[in-house]
Amino acid sequence: MQDYEESVLFLGSWGPFQRRIFFVLCLTCVPCGYNILSVIFLLASPPHHCDIPPHSNLSQEWIQASIPPVAGQPERSSCSRYELDLVRNLSAMGASPNWLQNQSAPGSRPEGLLSNLRREGCRDGWSYSTEYFQSTVVTEFDLVCSEQWKQPLTSLVYFLGGLSGCFISGLISDRFGRKPVLFGSIAILSIFSSAVAFAPSWPVFTVLFFMLGLGQISCYIVVFVLGSEILVGSSRILFSSLGQPFVYSFSMMLLPGTAYLVRSWRHLSLIMAVPGLACIPLWWLVPESPRWLLSRGRLQEAELLLRSAALENRVEAPPVIFLPPKAHQAESVSFLDLVKTAKIRHITLKLWFSTSVSYFGLSFSMSTLYGNLFLNYFLLTAVELPAYFASWLAARSSPRRLSFIGFCLLGALALLFIQGYPTLTMSLVLLGKFGVLAGSGVVYTYTGELSPTVIRNTAMSSCAMFSRVGSSVSPYFTSAKLKPSFHGLSLMNLALFFNSEPHRRKGDTCVFFPHRSLNICHVSLCFERFSLQVVSGDELRRTHPPSYSGCLSFEVFTTDITLKALCTHLTADSLSFDRQQKPAEHKYL
Repeated sequence: MQDYEESVLFLGSWGPFQRRIFFVLCLTCVPCGYNILSVIFLLASPPHHCDIPPHSNLSQEWIQASIPPVAGQPERSSCSRYELDLVRNLSAMGASPNWLQNQSAPGSRPEGLLSNLRREGCRDGWSYSTEYFQSTVVTEFDLVCSEQWKQPLTSLVYFLGGLSGCFISGLISDRFGRKPVLFGSIAILSIFSSAVAFAPSWPVFTVLFFMLGLGQISCYIVVFVLGSEILVGSSRILFSSLGQPFVYSFSMMLLPGTAYLVRSWRHLSLIMAVPGLACIPLWWLVPESPRWLLSRGRLQEAELLLRSAALENRVEAPPVIFLPPKAHQAESVSFLDLVKTAKIRHITLKLWFSTSVSYFGLSFSMSTLYGNLFLNYFLLTAVELPAYFASWLAARSSPRRLSFIGFCLLGALALLFIQGYPTLTMSLVLLGKFGVLAGSGVVYTYTGELSPTVIRNTAMSSCAMFSRVGSSVSPYFTSAKLKPSFHGLSLMNLALFFNSEPHRRKGDTCVFFPHRSLNICHVSLCFERFSLQVVSGDELRRTHPPSYSGCLSFEVFTTDITLKALCTHLTADSLSFDRQQKPAEHKYL
């Protein structure tokens, strides 16, 4: 939004006000990142087998032999055992399980006589390994074997809560402001993290877990939008591409250490509420978005906020910062406006969905990778730091489209090579996730540039809603034991799709406000490659481009026409005029 940015140039780009907003908003990301993948530890399913009750009076040798092997492998069955009455009778007769395993009868299984015994389910419950966890939701509520379907369903409910939160928070934020929704989301995280710890049953836990998911993603999106609207120029790029993702990923890296020290899921849930409670004092340090105030016609509040920022930066504000629009009527916008064009539908349905499936699919698959679960989680979150740094560099120097395709191809090739290099599985998975995360950072920036202020939070939330659909189905991909190469194929398909997009007729969505001289209207065209030609009348003059890549700014000298700008891919007829209304009567193009 070039005109808004020019109106606040007096503030500078990196004064005390901008630094405060940058660091305070980054701190509000900590509760979001700390909770996002808690489902991996809360719903961890450790190795287990049928429990043999102490009153069975069996020797340790017979207790071990009571659990049949799986397909002749040393691994023991998780959901069945030999009939306990038969095992007790054999033990009472003095038979040795080792001898029975080495004997075979005609027509019997080659594993021995013992394998021919009738089997039964785990009537006395299960015995769980405590190597990593003392208790999890799975072990406490026995979500295994015939109840195993509840594991991915619980994860699904959590991400469905995030899906609902994306949509609801977006609408509320665009209606009532960014700040109330931000701290409301943090409050939901803290309240329901604490409530989850006292869930007496799986159904109650699932309902509370839904509410926890509802607050989690809402927090991240509102922080992103708030930072993008308060900060301008290079500080905005630094925040959205580097600052917020870095703090978010760093807070994710804290969770495996906490889970390692606290092996009980109930205690872990209580600790997860602490970062949100620590954010309460930040309410007095985070202002409302001045852009949102302007989009709602609250010019006095926006000017008061910016004058306060000028005092903090020790600069002098001009007598008039924004001119009130003449005869302005608010634009009528809705969620349907986001999916009217094929371009926006492709972004929401394909880019966000596919990157989310790959990201969460790789995250959930960490339990199937060789090595320590906590270390694997730490490494898979630590790789996000260089990924976001690469995304930030790409946002400064490369076209969005080429950056996204390059990152997707990098991740796809790494994941596809796993089949041929099994000894490098962990390294290739890390490289694959690097590509996924860097591409996701480009998608965030790309979507924000396409969205007008009046519905930007709704747009970001709606895109994140499709992302939650992808994350919701990811646990089922893990349950189906799909290999990482599946996500490599998904990324390859995504890169080919985005490369084939024609990128035609992209309408400018940047909000503009009239310049103080009244006869100059500023418009920003935020796309990669395009040519412009004036179809009728008036002078079009290129001004200095803003600091971020891929955008050009133009000044149109006119007083009685409305500018309608369309970006096209290397075409000429991209600008037209309508003489019926004045620029001041339109909020965005």
